[in-house]
This record gives sequence, C-alpha cells and structure tokens, in this order.
Amino acid sequence: MKVAFLGTGLMGVPMAQRLLAANIPLIAYNRTPEKLEPLKAAGAETVERPHQAIRAADCIILMLTNAMAIYHVLLSDGSSSNLVGRTVIQMGTITPTESKEIRNAVVTAGAQYIEAPVLGSIPEAEAGKLTVMVGAYPEQYQRYLNLLKNFGPDPIYVGPVGTAAALKLALNQLIASLTTSFALSLGFVQRQGIDVDLFMQILRESALYAPTFDKKLQRMLDGNYGNPNFPTKHLMKDTDLFITEAKSVDLNVSSIEGVQQVLEAAIKMSLANADYSSLFCAINSDSMSLEE
Repeated sequence: MKVAFLGTGLMGVPMAQRLLAANIPLIAYNRTPEKLEPLKAAGAETVERPHQAIRAADCIILMLTNAMAIYHVLLSDGSSSNLVGRTVIQMGTITPTESKEIRNAVVTAGAQYIEAPVLGSIPEAEAGKLTVMVGAYPEQYQRYLNLLKNFGPDPIYVGPVGTAAALKLALNQLIASLTTSFALSLGFVQRQGIDVDLFMQILRESALYAPTFDKKLQRMLDGNYGNPNFPTKHLMKDTDLFITEAKSVDLNVSSIEGVQQVLEAAIKMSLANADYSSLFCAINSDSMSLEE
C-alpha cells in the first residue's frame, strides 16, 4: 500500500516519519515545500501539487489545518477526479458536521472515507503513542487498523463518521478549560503571596489534580512559551469549532465562551504561535480585560 500524506506541519512530520520507519512507501505534499525536507531526507517521495500525491497513492492521509484546507487540497477540481478507488483517512481536528460533509463529497468522488483524529502532541507522535479515535464502518476500521497502529498502539473504534470528530472536540475543550482554570488559580495564588510549591502539593494530593497541570506549570512560572507542541492559535481554532457544534445541539456554552475570550486575549498579545500555556500570560496581564 502506498500512502499519500497531505499536511506535514508540527504533527504531520513525526506521523509521516512513523510510516517511513515501518517501510511503508510514502509520498508527501505540503503547501510550504520547505516543511517536506525532513521527510525527503528520510526517504519519502515529495511532490509540488496535491493531485500528484493522490494519483500515485492507494490511501490518502490528511493532517491539514481545517475543513477549508481539506476542500482546497483534496476536493478541488484538480484533485477530486483522482480519488476514485482510494481511501481517505482524515486525521485533523474538524467538526462532526464538517466531517460528514467531507465524507459525502469523498464518496461522491468514488472513494472511501474514514475519520481518525488523534489525542496527543509531538512527543506522542514521535513515539507512536497517540490516542487514535476512529469514525468509520466497522469493516473499514478493521481494514486499516494495522496502518493506524503506526500512530498509536490501540486505535479505538468510536462509531460512524462524526462520532470520532465529536469526541476529539470534547477532549480539546477540556484542554482549553483545564489549562485556563489552572492558570487562573495559579495566578491567584501568586498574587495572594501563597507558596506555589505548597499549592501544588495540596493540589497533587487531591481529586482536583490533572497531570496536565504539572506539564504546563514550569512554562507558566518561567514565561517560556517557545517551541510549542500545540500552539495557542490551534487551541483557539478547536475551541471555536467546539462552541459552534455545542450550540447546534443546544448546550449552554457560557463557560467555554469565557475561555474563548482568554484565548482571544492571548492572540492579541502576539501569542498565536506560542505554546497554549501562554494563556497564563493573558490571564495575568494587568492590561487584559475580559469585559472587552
């Protein structure tokens, strides 16, 4: 099976490298050609246009920014005609509504469609320890299980297309909300003159603790938001997607809308490309007002 990998950003490169390490023939495309260099050096074939990769492959893996990018790269007039008889595995974060619409377009073009978004960041992608969530027909899940195991040891079958995309958004909503809540408590403790080590000791021993707090603590204390595993702008995008989809099923989204305001403040502070722990900077900025 020859695989086309479309989208070689922060997550795409280590994921594609996992396939190369497993001796799976790979052809890669990225709209920024320079980002293909690590894969080219590792033995991947690279192309300048997405339709060239699609035409040469049996299976197409997408790790693109959003649904708009998927339509542009996969479903433009130049690419969609090459989809006949192929399978598309969509692994980025989009809404269940978008995933179903893309599924319909892919099937109309004569191909099969599977969604398989992942939970985890660059270290997990490099180690092949991502949590892979699959939305597909059961037989599609079984057919591509071994391929997906290159990204995570136990890909999880969630249900039909749309369910895995929804689960991914639910989990990313927790990333945004937990990080914001922790940043707010940490800032409050600091401004009250309470020892941070004591705060963390009590927190770690309580039912309130989540491991992500320790993963982001030092970045927040040091103000070190460089070399992100997951940039603020991506968390902003996923939060916007969650709010849109949650509103469509009549959920009260006031809590996550507050988080959205903090994310917007971080973006305005030129922290879009910083690690999302930079939410702490936005929360603790004297000039920030959530009432704007």
